[in-house]
Amino acid sequence: MSDKKLLAIVVSYNTDTNTKILLSRFPKHNGFDILVINDGSVDRTQEYVDLSGFKTIAHPRNKGVGAAIKTGIKYAIENGYYAVAVIAGNNKDNPDEISKIFRPIIEQDYDYVQGSRFLAGGRWDNLPFFRYSMIKIHAFLFTVLTGKKCTDALNGFRSYRLSIFNDPSINIWQDWLDRYEFETYLHYRALKGGYRFKEVPVCKLYPKNKNVKYSHIRPIVDWWSILKPLPYLMIGFRR
Repeated sequence: MSDKKLLAIVVSYNTDTNTKILLSRFPKHNGFDILVINDGSVDRTQEYVDLSGFKTIAHPRNKGVGAAIKTGIKYAIENGYYAVAVIAGNNKDNPDEISKIFRPIIEQDYDYVQGSRFLAGGRWDNLPFFRYSMIKIHAFLFTVLTGKKCTDALNGFRSYRLSIFNDPSINIWQDWLDRYEFETYLHYRALKGGYRFKEVPVCKLYPKNKNVKYSHIRPIVDWWSILKPLPYLMIGFRR
């Protein structure tokens, strides 16, 4: 794909056999390296990662999705990578689409690429109605607040050019961004900072069985974590 070093960061927390299935789906000749962050899982996640042969960094305890992504970004910066993509370890995303997420950065000089299941060519099979509604509200807020059209600002399937983290106005290393705040914070900072941003269509498929747990997000408390960077940043309570 490119002579630049690229890293796919797989974030896993108690994703068990979904991790095993996801890692088995990675294309063999992909043009990027793979790093799995095991965020303090207490199930068989680490066992399946070890069997895959991919490099892994394991947190001794659960720190949160933001902390896990930061661990991956820190590793990428220290090891001379040009860009990173982030993909969930729960097997809802398609690893074949990682190249699609990287391509605008490598070929079109974009800084930040957001995967969207709602663009033409994307898919969102079995997405629960409440989650659908929150995604749409969240995307509308971002469109209004940043002036940039957003269709899926809650999808964690993304890629970043690492040079954006040299910007002092994008301080991802703050402790308050260790959980669900991270992705909203970074999306807002990147768009308000004028970085070149693009959405590309991707698939995010939820389980058909409605009784299967599809997310670690808890009602109210975690949705507040997702949303609170917006008012915090707008009133200057956080930076």
